[in-house]
Amino acid sequence: MHGGIGDALPAAGLFPQVRLKILVCICLAVFLAATSGCSLHYPVNKASDRWDPQAGYRGSKLGENENGDELLVLLTFSGGGTRAAAFSYGVLETLRDTEVSIHGSKKRLLDQVDMISGVSGGSFTAAYYGLFRDHTFTDFESRFLKKNIQAELRNAIVFNPYNWGKLLSPYFDRSDLAAEYYDKNVFDGATFADLLAHSKPIILINATDMVHGTRFAFNQDTFDVICSDLLSFPVARACAASSAVPIVLSPITLRNYAGRCGYEMPKALHEAMQPPRDISSRRFDLANSLLPFLDSKSKPYIHLVDGGVADNLGLRAILERVTLFGDPWTTLSYAGMKNVHKIVFVVVNAETATDTKWDRFERIPPFRAMLDSFSSIGIWRYNVETLALLRESFSRWADEIRGGRCGTKAISLEPGSCGDVDFYLMEVSFDALDDEGERNYFKRLPTSFVLKPEEVDRLKDAAHRILTNSKDFKRLLEDLRKDEDFERQPSCSQ
Repeated sequence: MHGGIGDALPAAGLFPQVRLKILVCICLAVFLAATSGCSLHYPVNKASDRWDPQAGYRGSKLGENENGDELLVLLTFSGGGTRAAAFSYGVLETLRDTEVSIHGSKKRLLDQVDMISGVSGGSFTAAYYGLFRDHTFTDFESRFLKKNIQAELRNAIVFNPYNWGKLLSPYFDRSDLAAEYYDKNVFDGATFADLLAHSKPIILINATDMVHGTRFAFNQDTFDVICSDLLSFPVARACAASSAVPIVLSPITLRNYAGRCGYEMPKALHEAMQPPRDISSRRFDLANSLLPFLDSKSKPYIHLVDGGVADNLGLRAILERVTLFGDPWTTLSYAGMKNVHKIVFVVVNAETATDTKWDRFERIPPFRAMLDSFSSIGIWRYNVETLALLRESFSRWADEIRGGRCGTKAISLEPGSCGDVDFYLMEVSFDALDDEGERNYFKRLPTSFVLKPEEVDRLKDAAHRILTNSKDFKRLLEDLRKDEDFERQPSCSQ
């Protein structure tokens, strides 16, 4: 008789041997990890002993490019795992394939991009393009978008005994392991020094301070506060911090060396903290959020989680920049972009759909449903408020730029004049799709780091259609054509 109890007995005798082998593997893993020294500890960011406000990877280098400073193009890539990364990638492809004429020269609109601010999944697309430029369009899909990153990370944890020992350490966890994987398999060991070598566009990778809920951007301006060197910091580790979803992944930890490099708080923020303080102002809020980071005795460590907790669109980095300098004219002057006439925002928003099925049940929803609801609703509400704030700022910003650039001169709105400034906002969001079924399909795709190849392709196609059909995208292309026609007209003196 096959399959009876007697057949099972010999196999049962193997169980102690199997347990012994597992125990040996664990002991070996712990031994290997322990003897490797630093592998039991996260890589520590380097301290900086001297503050140099002109050095490093920072926004002041925005105007250092060969394309002129009349057109300012800012991209923001939201969080949302591979779904967000693929959606953002579709926007890059569209800008690559869009040709514009500037001062008689044909250029790709992609080459006019000055800054990309990325969050979580969107940070991978931003960072990869910042490092590898056009090679992004030949290998990013195979190396990231169409690769089962989630399974590879799981296998690294479950099937690699060496990593078991590392994960036993209280100073090394899942996000540190993920950062190692990204460093080796996605970013080829690149640091922010490699990003700096490419100059424009400036890449901002955004995370969130776990304790204070403050947005933490990986640029030298932020690292100045904690007296640390960003140039030697791995890009992969920044992306791991930006995508460290709470509970699912562990925080990424930084050392805080504040107080040893001579850093001084920006004058505008210092003044905002002086009496009488306007505690309702955005500048006071920005200054107040900076204070904990200046005290390395009370805050010697910084634990970073997913950037979407503080700002899932990546827009706050730009809005807070204007708040810091007080007005857009001063901000543009600092960046060496005084001659800008067209300011373009392309906001890629790969938001999820709210799960409404629980409205149909009387029973209490489970904990996971409540957790998902709290996070998605909070992010959605904050996104709406951030976009509304940006739109409402355009008219005031335009007046402030004209006032700064024209001075006492009469303000002319003709192309190229001091008063010529216009804003464009293109929101690449699933809500822009006409078909309800298609909208729901994209919103319900998982936010994990794995998608089917056909899902990646559909996301890229949707991004292309949404951007090219955007009213402000069409208006920008038409205005650029009008500017070219205006420049070709003979002057009155001819």
